[in-house]
Amino acid sequence: MLHILFQDDHYVAIHKPAGLLVHRSSIDIRERQFALQKVRDQIEQKVYPIHRLDKPTSGVLLFGLSSEAAKAASTLFEQQAIQKTYLALVRGYTEESGEIDHPISWIPETKKEKKASIQKEPQSALTHFSLVSKTELPFPVGRYETCRYSLVSLTPKTGRKHQLRRHMKHISHPIVGDTRHGDWRHNRFVESQFGCHRMLLHASELQFTHPFTDEAVRIHAPLDEEFSSTIAAMELADPSGP
Repeated sequence: MLHILFQDDHYVAIHKPAGLLVHRSSIDIRERQFALQKVRDQIEQKVYPIHRLDKPTSGVLLFGLSSEAAKAASTLFEQQAIQKTYLALVRGYTEESGEIDHPISWIPETKKEKKASIQKEPQSALTHFSLVSKTELPFPVGRYETCRYSLVSLTPKTGRKHQLRRHMKHISHPIVGDTRHGDWRHNRFVESQFGCHRMLLHASELQFTHPFTDEAVRIHAPLDEEFSSTIAAMELADPSGP
């Protein structure tokens, strides 16, 4: 059973576990489990996708209970009227806070897209980050005798594909566990040392004004056990709370 974080007459939000696709995708044709179908079966009601989270990302995922509700929330996302907050464990010590303003180029995913050799202009992308805590561990990884990590809060102002993952790589602080944009040496170290087998990126919160009730909505998802235990073992505090 999926953990339902919020539900009213218009929307339902779940805590999507890492490793679960939002809906069917040609990117992973062998997958048979999807959040959309699981939510539908759990609440016995048709649901409509509004936004997406990458398969390896956990956290708040919002669905509409009608096409009208989904369209209204999608418009809020397009207007950047929904504040999204993520937590990520990244390699190295980041600055206390900063802004990443770096265009995101389009990457073909499916065989059809790759074969078509489609060319698209890079899209503008903006991410704010702030340091939550940092740690240094007495283990050699790569050419250094110790390894350093930062737990950061990320607020994307645009919604480009893999934006956070690519932006953190762009500033040389890749997200731990990211097999596509990360650092394989640190991925392997964290997996072997702490038994963590997931990408350490978590959608912790959505905040918006409800388009039908005008009420302020805050939907929060605490870190799962694997993420929480990993940062605890690194002596980093869990800021997401219960």
